[in-house]
Amino acid sequence: MNQGRLTGIILMVIGLGIAALAGLFLAVRSSQPEATMGGTILGAGLVFIIVAPLMGFGFFLYTKGGQEAEQESIMQKQRQLLDIVKSRGEVGVNEVAIEMGIKVDMVREMVHQLVGLQVFSGYVNWKDGRLFSADAQQLRDLQKCKNCGGDIRLVGKGTVQCPYCGTEYFLT
Repeated sequence: MNQGRLTGIILMVIGLGIAALAGLFLAVRSSQPEATMGGTILGAGLVFIIVAPLMGFGFFLYTKGGQEAEQESIMQKQRQLLDIVKSRGEVGVNEVAIEMGIKVDMVREMVHQLVGLQVFSGYVNWKDGRLFSADAQQLRDLQKCKNCGGDIRLVGKGTVQCPYCGTEYFLT
């Protein structure tokens, strides 16, 4: 559990504790003969002024912490994918998906995210389901597809593709 979620939970528990104690105090106090309805309402209002921001800010931190945890999980998966491809040099997309416990479409999405972040250089043959790690300089000098020998062309920023076999080359 990350720091934001923990802080949010603590603030909400403190808020609930204050509300419970104040509720008990007001219940006991209002049963006494000298207590007035106005005083009880004023006390409840003051407690609300204290408890509402605690609960609201605690809930905000809790939900924000959940979003941060999800983002950290995605970054860990991206790092894991990058480490697998770089350490092995060549790996099957299906193998990576099974090893990481994610879908093949998610692997494809993460490869494109890593290319966008300019941390992955290599190429992918989606038809055969193979990921290759390669030196960016070798790929910059590349004129022909390594898979089928066809001419390659630029299809996006830092991405070239073979129109014949569909192999994508990612330059960083």
